[in-house]
Amino acid sequence: MREHQQYALLVVPLFAFLEAFVGIGLFISGAILLSVCTFLYVEQIATLQQMLPLAFLGALLSDHSGFYIGRFMGPKFHHTSFAMKRAKALNKAEQSIAKYGVFAIFIGRFLTPIRSIVPLVTGVSGMARTKYTTFDFLACASWTICLGLLVVGLDKIWD
Repeated sequence: MREHQQYALLVVPLFAFLEAFVGIGLFISGAILLSVCTFLYVEQIATLQQMLPLAFLGALLSDHSGFYIGRFMGPKFHHTSFAMKRAKALNKAEQSIAKYGVFAIFIGRFLTPIRSIVPLVTGVSGMARTKYTTFDFLACASWTICLGLLVVGLDKIWD
């Protein structure tokens, strides 16, 4: 596995992207990324300095993809079959954005059930791009730090 380290590292941004991407994130758990990162760390295939920037990049790209899809679709998004099938999760995300404003970006990043929906709904809501980017950058950075702490914590338990 160590001879193919660069390939092993590719799964980190891939899973970080997929767990938060619109629609797909509803089916891919963040526990997969945590398990992969912990395995790579425990087996000394990758360091936190290698994995965490990749996880951050995957999360940021996924969130921004959802945000721009939402901006592109606008209010007509609510009439799509995707939205109608996931009305409960969308309603929860919209309520979070209405209640907490930009802090919903943080809440969405840390709550798996709405992680892939919040960026989309934020884009649909028409939030300013710079405002979204600033707060999403901070949310992804916080999430990445927590991922690193969990990986190290699980390594300590593993020992």
